[in-house]
Amino acid sequence: MGTNTNTVRNLGAQRPLVIFSKTGCCMSDSMKTLFYGFGANPMIYELDQLQNGQQLERELVALGRGPSVPMVFVGGELIGGPNEVNSLHLRGELMKKLLRAKAVHV
Repeated sequence: MGTNTNTVRNLGAQRPLVIFSKTGCCMSDSMKTLFYGFGANPMIYELDQLQNGQQLERELVALGRGPSVPMVFVGGELIGGPNEVNSLHLRGELMKKLLRAKAVHV
C-alpha cells in the first residue's frame, strides 16, 4: 500500500505559501531567500526539527517530485522543488501564482 500523503497536503494548504525544508540545506535556503525577496512570509516546516519530520519527508517523496526538500506549495497546490520553482520564475509565472494565492501583496 502506498504512503498516505494527507498530512503534508493538509499542511501545504493551510497558508498561501508553504515550504518544506531542512536546516542547513543550501537549496532550501535559496528557495527561502527567493520568496523573502518577493516580500512573501512563508510557513516553513523544517523537517529535521519536527517530531514527525521523517513521516512528512516520506509523504513528500511519495508525491513523486524528486528530492524531498525543498518542496513548495502555493495556494494549496504543490509547485515542486527548486527546478519547478525556478522554471516558473524564469517564465514570469511564479509571481502571478503568489499574487493569486495572496502570498504576496503589491
